[in-house]
Amino acid sequence: MSVSTVAADQSVCAPLPVLGRDVTVPLVTGGEVTYAALDYAASAPALQRVWDDVAAYAPYYGSVHRGAGYLSQLSTDLFENARRTVAEFLDCRADDQVVFTRSTTDSLNLLAAALPDDCQVFVFETEHHASLLPWRDARVTYLDAPGSHREAVETLERALADREPHGPALVCVTGASNVTGELWPVRELAAAAHAHGARIVLDAAQLAPHHPVSVADLDVDWVAFSGHKLYAPFGSGVLAGRSDWLREAEPYLAGGGASRKVSRRTDGGVDVEWHESAARHEAGSPNVIGAYSIASACTALTEAGFDTLVAREQYLIEEVRAGLAEVPEVRVLSLFGDDAPRVGVISFVVDGWNSSHFAAALSAEYGIGVRDGLFCAHPLVRTLLGSDPQTQGECGSPEAAPGEKSLNAIRVSFGAGTPDEHVERFVRAVRELVTDGAKWNYRTEDGRCVPDTSA
Repeated sequence: MSVSTVAADQSVCAPLPVLGRDVTVPLVTGGEVTYAALDYAASAPALQRVWDDVAAYAPYYGSVHRGAGYLSQLSTDLFENARRTVAEFLDCRADDQVVFTRSTTDSLNLLAAALPDDCQVFVFETEHHASLLPWRDARVTYLDAPGSHREAVETLERALADREPHGPALVCVTGASNVTGELWPVRELAAAAHAHGARIVLDAAQLAPHHPVSVADLDVDWVAFSGHKLYAPFGSGVLAGRSDWLREAEPYLAGGGASRKVSRRTDGGVDVEWHESAARHEAGSPNVIGAYSIASACTALTEAGFDTLVAREQYLIEEVRAGLAEVPEVRVLSLFGDDAPRVGVISFVVDGWNSSHFAAALSAEYGIGVRDGLFCAHPLVRTLLGSDPQTQGECGSPEAAPGEKSLNAIRVSFGAGTPDEHVERFVRAVRELVTDGAKWNYRTEDGRCVPDTSA
């Protein structure tokens, strides 16, 4: 399906219903406007379908894996069925495990805790902190930011070929950048990793909400993602993939649910037999609502059809990029160039503007929610900006004179629930702010730029 087809057929390209789509917010200049949520890369709004499914289940909520009563049995079935739904959504292999966690960060920290002794980890500096930082107890090789897909693969191949000794190794890579939205060559990186005897984990936090993710087709060993980016609330995440390292590792948390059998020894100690299934790393009372909400989102996206969702999102991407290109003061950040495939995540700087000031004006004067800063990907953003770590200036004055380096950036992100009007309003607002300036005065308060209402 072409972008033009999607643009013309409103019945096909209508956004999926999400919570908050009718919320209005006050403008500092007076009046109210429907809120334009354009910060999907941080947390996407929950699908109405997901909320309705959870609300329908809520009266039947019960303890998971622990009770003989009807509601407990129902909740246990719901929890385990959610695991199967996620496995199908990810096209997992027959012997893969699906572990429910709190988030992508939690998933990758779990995997880090399960690494074999003396495992070496390879990670590009371009990663989100969730996949850049969990490997502190391993030998870590940080790889420089590549300028193309080919350079990424070649950089990894050289690093893996030079590793010594040739023990266990893990490559961690994002599927789509949370800064530029650009897609990474996951299949090619997986092939390079496996050719050199390494395994690979895919951070799909920004990929799974926008594109289908097939563990089998990409040939990755693990995949991690978060529910709150997949249109599901309630703070749950997933780590799915090969079971051997997870089965052989000490439980991520020690406690009930992870243990199969516990007995006292004659010397006063305790012997524990741990589960070998996903339960080994799910100690405590499971977040059944979180797991069910993720499964509901997986079902909703699958039924909506990723072909249609991807095509419509591509239309929105082109609208934003074309609009920003018409403003000479705007520079869009990119690793791989204008032609690189990407999801609905775009970061940029505006010449002569403090990014916090610009984002605050978008919110206060236009009812548009974006994000400013370094996006929990500090090395990548600083590489793209060519700036060293510094303290952001006061929001009421430009962060840099025209032509000088910015200290942070602005990010706009969108997805399956974004109406055309939100994108059109954003493009218009950028043009007006750059041309006419802000209509209000702003000041820094607790590190954030806010409208100055003291006058």
